[in-house]
Amino acid sequence: MLRFLNAGESHGPALTAIVEGYPSNVKVSSDRINYELSRRQKGYGRGGRMKIEKDTVEILSGVRFGITLGSPITLMIRNKDWENWIDIMAVEGEPTDKRQILEPRPGHADLVGGIKYGFYDLRNVLERASARETTTRVAVGALCKILLEDVGIKIGSYVLSIGEKKVDTDKLKSLTFEERFENAEKSEVRIPFPENDQEFKEYIDKMKEEGESLGGVFEVYALNVPMGLGSYSQWDKRLDGKIAQAVMSIQAIKGVEIGDGFSLAYTTGYNAHDDIFWEKERGFYRKTNRAGGLEGGMTNGEPIVVRAAMKPIPTLMRQKSLKSVNIKTKEPFDAAKERSDITAVPAAAVVAESMLAFVLAREILEKFGNDNWLEIKERIEKYRQYVREF
Repeated sequence: MLRFLNAGESHGPALTAIVEGYPSNVKVSSDRINYELSRRQKGYGRGGRMKIEKDTVEILSGVRFGITLGSPITLMIRNKDWENWIDIMAVEGEPTDKRQILEPRPGHADLVGGIKYGFYDLRNVLERASARETTTRVAVGALCKILLEDVGIKIGSYVLSIGEKKVDTDKLKSLTFEERFENAEKSEVRIPFPENDQEFKEYIDKMKEEGESLGGVFEVYALNVPMGLGSYSQWDKRLDGKIAQAVMSIQAIKGVEIGDGFSLAYTTGYNAHDDIFWEKERGFYRKTNRAGGLEGGMTNGEPIVVRAAMKPIPTLMRQKSLKSVNIKTKEPFDAAKERSDITAVPAAAVVAESMLAFVLAREILEKFGNDNWLEIKERIEKYRQYVREF
């Protein structure tokens, strides 16, 4: 099974990931991974950390002359800010009170993590709970995108709203998924209508002046996914559940829906489902996609569409801050302020692309094998033909 483990702290020496189960004979490059890492760092409203870090990957194992070996792949992204934190985040030596955090921030993992693991210096919690961890997820996701794109599966994303600012959803319907993505890549806030960037940016600037932060909603899609990935046979094999868990695991994500999601609860059965059609050249297909490409826990051949809601980042710079309590003295205190973004919705969408890519790559390999990519590709093509002719 394809899986990965990642490690590293936000201000530690580096972030690492080990990918196991990736097949042999896939052509990969650090340039492609770096491209995806750069996309994660973009977006209007990001904090000062993005001016320091220019993330680049080092591939330490599992690849020779640009071709995967089928053995574990090790990825490392160094933290350039580490030089300013050596004495604070040292692996060995005596603890320091410098940059110690005793006031847990509401909305973060600080308090619960400190109690769970027995830490009074809450930096031990926030360094790992930080969204900086998603850097390695994007690196792993880039490997998975390379795999998927080689069999025609394309993944992309775009932002639908930031705070109170929303894109015109009726206007959105006139664009294909590819057009939405291409437009979003030209937008500083990753919306499908770059011509509306200025109003979003002015709104973000206004919230920054007020010391506020903003959440939002983004959409991720996957095109040309084979029918029949996932399974209805057990609850934990249902692919929509796996996708929801993967996207929900991203820091600050509080809601995930697939297809028309929650809006289906407010309509009738006749208007909630997708009619089935058949043509000799196409096989079975749908003219609508309210299900978001998934039925009964399995892909149905239509585009996978996942929508996620991100809460506002809980670190606020406003004068009247969120209230907290010192964990040692128990005295009330204004919540600690760590360097933060005003909004990270555009970046979260890129992370979600990576998580969707990982889940789909894992399902592809589970269904078609996970040793030699050249053999797996042949099986996928034969299966696509089988589905068309069924």
